[in-house]
Amino acid sequence: MLRLALVTTLLTLVSGCSNVLGYDDVTFDDGSGGAGTSGGGGALGGGPSGGGSGAAASGGSAGAGGSAAAGGSAAAGGTSGSGGSGTGGTLATGGTTGSGGATSGAAICSKWKADRGNLDEGTWSGSVASCNAGDIGPPGRENALRLVNLYRHLVGLPAVTTATDRDQQAQACALMMHANGSLSHTPPTNWACYSADGASAAGKSNIASTAGVRGVDLYIADPGNATTMGHRRWILSNTLGPIGLGSTSNYSCMWVIGGAASGNNKWTAFPPPGPVPADLFTVSWASVDSTGWTIQSDTISLAGAQVTVTSSGQSLPVTVTQLQSGYGSKYAISLRPSGWTSQAGNTYSVNVTGLSEPIQYDVEVISCN
Repeated sequence: MLRLALVTTLLTLVSGCSNVLGYDDVTFDDGSGGAGTSGGGGALGGGPSGGGSGAAASGGSAGAGGSAAAGGSAAAGGTSGSGGSGTGGTLATGGTTGSGGATSGAAICSKWKADRGNLDEGTWSGSVASCNAGDIGPPGRENALRLVNLYRHLVGLPAVTTATDRDQQAQACALMMHANGSLSHTPPTNWACYSADGASAAGKSNIASTAGVRGVDLYIADPGNATTMGHRRWILSNTLGPIGLGSTSNYSCMWVIGGAASGNNKWTAFPPPGPVPADLFTVSWASVDSTGWTIQSDTISLAGAQVTVTSSGQSLPVTVTQLQSGYGSKYAISLRPSGWTSQAGNTYSVNVTGLSEPIQYDVEVISCN
């Protein structure tokens, strides 16, 4: 059994209001048939604002409507961004320019294969017995960062870097999770291998009970977080970066909160407009179709979103969910395919109306094999 959760914290809004977000705890089976350790293979996602200062409120829900504080929100999806111009940034009639965009399917496949060619986790030099956080040896951190930037490239967002101090604190965070065989954004001081640096990072990170490279794909799939999709939204946030990456052999922390980047996407869709590798939908044990497609924005309210998806002239049913505010973006929705799955060779046209600025884009699923 695996466990996936998102942080509880107190978000102070720009308007001076506050928005309390509670844990979104889910237990689920990875399909392996065997029981895992507590939290094994799961993840805790960074919350809407810096720190895990709020008390854990299991099953708690988010207060509606808050905007994310500094370092929190993603102004997702507008211009095609650093990923280049092209098919990903089509302009809908009366709509707005979308996220993403490589020039061709061949270019997308080439980058997909190159950036996923080495998924080695590296070797952890630390020790639980001596509470030594150590470090993750090459090429673990480099590979995890490259995956983060691959996903950002696909949606037209600029690459991010790591910061040494955040890497070090994320490493201390990963040690704490490993030493206690559990995940927490507010680890108690009596935890084995507790440190102030590790606790600080825990409150600002996506946290997984898997090593760091594999954790990136898990965050993107984001199973168990149907009300937030927070792990994915943080990675695809306009404001992400610099980040911190820490990993042991079994646990990892990705510092995501408090970014100072300036991506200029007006809205970000995942899977993105344009050519999309079919393998993207199944990079982790839970498929993107099963957890849901997402659209996030900080400037376009999606509260009244009415969504249609069509392929080859046929309307395809989707379940639309309004996602909680503050997890990497102010506004977000998920679209979960109902009774169908994405297939290579098909193009899926997404049309979102009922907004101040309609959103329309095409997802072209391609085989890179």
